Amino acid sequence: MTILASSLLMLASATGSSGDITGLWLTDDGKGLVRIEPCGTHICGRIVKVLDTSPTVPKTDSHNPDPRLRNRPLAGLPTLWNFSRSGSVWKGGRAYDPKSGKSYRSTLAKNPDGSLKVTGCVLFICESRRWTRGG
Repeated sequence: MTILASSLLMLASATGSSGDITGLWLTDDGKGLVRIEPCGTHICGRIVKVLDTSPTVPKTDSHNPDPRLRNRPLAGLPTLWNFSRSGSVWKGGRAYDPKSGKSYRSTLAKNPDGSLKVTGCVLFICESRRWTRGG
């Protein structure tokens, strides 16, 4: 029984259930690839690649509420910032949605299947998305 338990424990740590969220993530709609990595003492994320190449998809941050930022390319755009780990959850950060030009109070957490739960909140209303490992 002890060998089985230790084997399961080793398998769990090898598959990344430790809560590490750094790396490449495919957004829930499959249209973007985001790299999450340390930024100083926090975690942040940037769009690495826009996967939707249809002609209606903007190439710049055209919905940004600040007109001076609307010419920024989507590739390289910061979408997650200021997250700090608290147990198995990363919180205290913000998530930016380039489709709407809005940012939201957010939390990040690994799901049991290894996917990432990205939750954004406005006031007391929250909505979650499921990102999967990419690249």
